[in-house]
Amino acid sequence: MRAVVIGAGIVGLTSGLALRRAGVDVVIYEQAPEIRAAGAGLGLWANALAVFDELGIGAQVRAIGKPSEMYFHDPAGRLLATPEFGPEDHQFLLVHRAKLNDLLADAVGRENIRLATGFGQYQEHSDHVTVRLTDGSEDDADVLVGADGVYSTVRGQLVPGSPAQEHPGHHAWRAVIANPRITLSEDRLILGAHGCRGGYVRTYDGGVYWLVNQFNSPELTGSVKQQALDRAAHLDQGKRNRVLTELIAATPEEMILQNKIMLAPSLPHWVSARVVLAGDAAHAMSPHITAGATLGIEDAALLGRLLTPTSDVPAALAAYEADRIPRYAHVAELSAAVEHAPTAQQFAQHYAAFSHWMITTATAISGTRQVRA
Repeated sequence: MRAVVIGAGIVGLTSGLALRRAGVDVVIYEQAPEIRAAGAGLGLWANALAVFDELGIGAQVRAIGKPSEMYFHDPAGRLLATPEFGPEDHQFLLVHRAKLNDLLADAVGRENIRLATGFGQYQEHSDHVTVRLTDGSEDDADVLVGADGVYSTVRGQLVPGSPAQEHPGHHAWRAVIANPRITLSEDRLILGAHGCRGGYVRTYDGGVYWLVNQFNSPELTGSVKQQALDRAAHLDQGKRNRVLTELIAATPEEMILQNKIMLAPSLPHWVSARVVLAGDAAHAMSPHITAGATLGIEDAALLGRLLTPTSDVPAALAAYEADRIPRYAHVAELSAAVEHAPTAQQFAQHYAAFSHWMITTATAISGTRQVRA
């Protein structure tokens, strides 16, 4: 069994690792000239950590992360309690995206990754798929995994007319500061006015990750830093949450990442006989639920369980789709409930309900047992 994976992001690399551990010969193609990651901090929930444990790298992942909690406060600094949910429904591991990508690349084996080589198109045959690459070469495989993100070119061929869609008015600002020079005694996530939310989380190596998001944002004006500061103002009442503003002000402009949120459209199918989508290529969603990578890691785990050297590839991909599409339909419902919550308290409750459901309904890579935090 041979697999070609398109995309060397977190989901592509995890897919490659899961397939290799299942005994599949894997090559990963990445159009960028180096292994890199868009974004800064990344939250991994218990279901993602269970996958990394099964893949033999759980300890290494935890070594580059900091245990954190997803509790929310209002702009006056009051905790938005969710007593109907337990501590395990709020716990995650904060890691740096780029460091996780490097760790995964090492685990896959960098000799199995082809950089500066993008995907062109594929042609399916009865017993294999031919992948044409941007350098003019071709590669034959039993299965093609499209893990090439929200702008997936594999998706564009598998499901024509499915370009990435804007989440209207939704923008995000974030950065990691290695030496914040501000004393932080806690992590804080805040739900504020005008569709704004944000906060800061300490990293495992003494730095801090801060973020600000806004739904239904007006047209952006001013510098990227000023845009972030303007949103942070909606998260501070009576100077109770000044730390976030101070962190943004202390961040060099060039270190601040700003982007418009893009989503994958709802797809009628994720697979053909020998082509399959995973991660953001199939289900890129709003980051307000902070679980896109975790859910994509689930996809990779399931592919590794279903695709083995003796698998019937079309049947395995059909089983993958039958499992994933209903799960993500429910993810979309829970995500919408969080986004459209009329109050900050209801946002916090809907979020805890989502994380509880996600963790307690996830399955481990090696079987069907439930994974709990």
